[in-house]
Amino acid sequence: MNSIIKLSDNAAIRIKEIMSSAEKNSLGVRVSVKSGGCAGMSYVMEYSKELNPNDEVIEDKGVKVFIDSAAVMYLLGTEMDYKKEELSSSFVFNNPNETERCGCGESFKID
Repeated sequence: MNSIIKLSDNAAIRIKEIMSSAEKNSLGVRVSVKSGGCAGMSYVMEYSKELNPNDEVIEDKGVKVFIDSAAVMYLLGTEMDYKKEELSSSFVFNNPNETERCGCGESFKID
């Protein structure tokens, strides 16, 4: 079965770094999607302290990523990357399902 999300090496390394300084009861990171932003939807990343029964769990490159069940259909086939640039660094979602992305890159749309 194909993973919902694939992690780039950079994303996995960064998640490991984040988790090493996270509170002890954090299990991994959770990715979800919420309404908002200029294009309609945005990605949300947060620590996951518990496993929700409907979560999809991706274990890849030594890290756990929990996918909110409501976000699965929006994220299928997405690669999660981590980019460091001179003035900023952030997780980047390369999502083949996006039909539109706002200019600032903070939100997206899927038809």
